[in-house]
Amino acid sequence: MSSPFKQLVTDYFTFVDTEDLPSILQLMTPECVLTVETHGVKLSSHEEISAMFLRLWGNHQWVKHDQFNWVEGATDDNIAVRFRVTNKLNNGEIVNKSNCNFFTVKQGLFSEIRIYMAGENTLNSHD
Repeated sequence: MSSPFKQLVTDYFTFVDTEDLPSILQLMTPECVLTVETHGVKLSSHEEISAMFLRLWGNHQWVKHDQFNWVEGATDDNIAVRFRVTNKLNNGEIVNKSNCNFFTVKQGLFSEIRIYMAGENTLNSHD
């Protein structure tokens, strides 16, 4: 099964890796909720989500998402992906993780993003 939203998810990760916040936000509904399920983080506005990405990028030299394994839902508005994320910390250390994100799409945009993250939370809700 091929989801019409696979490209939307791919674009999302490209924009995260290239630190393109305006493009990330354009993929989300105004009421999009982003949660880091494994660390009890819930962000429910573009302002909160923006702050999270700015912290992520400020705390790392770069981030990269790759090795995608798609798990598509029974309906066209849900898609999940398991992937590797590589973070280069500001001290030069490289950290690899295996994560999984679940996306819900409404009217062609993300209405919900649920993140399951291995290891330390790199998407802190605050400093």
